[in-house]
Amino acid sequence: MALGILTYMYVESFAHPGRNVVMLEIQPGSTAVDFGAGSGQYTLLLAQTVGAEGLVYAVDVQPGLLLRIKNEARRRGLDNVEIIVGDIARPHGAKLRSHSAHFVLMSNVLFQLEHKRVALDEAHRILEPGGRLAIIDWSERAGRIGPSSAHVYGRREAARDAASSHFHPTGEFPAGAHHYGLMFEAA
Repeated sequence: MALGILTYMYVESFAHPGRNVVMLEIQPGSTAVDFGAGSGQYTLLLAQTVGAEGLVYAVDVQPGLLLRIKNEARRRGLDNVEIIVGDIARPHGAKLRSHSAHFVLMSNVLFQLEHKRVALDEAHRILEPGGRLAIIDWSERAGRIGPSSAHVYGRREAARDAASSHFHPTGEFPAGAHHYGLMFEAA
């Protein structure tokens, strides 16, 4: 049991997903999309935040991870999670209708993509006008974890590319010891 608590404390001090979701100020009843959902930690927190009247789409290229997310959502009684096998680095790769979401989260995904602007354009496409985008990514290499220094996608590059994809900056937040958090609104 102590190991579980220790692991939880390490994860929380490292990345702060629970605190980050609170700072995103997502409204109950919203439609949120987790681009590059991965392990689903943010997906599940978003599902709790939007509540039973809201909806969360977990989009990832790895079907196995998505199945785990769906199973964990069911186990927790979260019936508002939908999974989509999709490639956000391709036009229409999220497989969602245009202007169908209130919020998109891109956490620790952009540094992995060769075509970051395509993913940002895809986020803009699915957001309603005035919809919000949060980018959480690595600010630096963290010892032996995280991307190599050459692959870190810094906050300046993220802000520049988001602006090129028709997003206006609305703020920043501390996302963790080795991460930054940026907020944008779709024009």
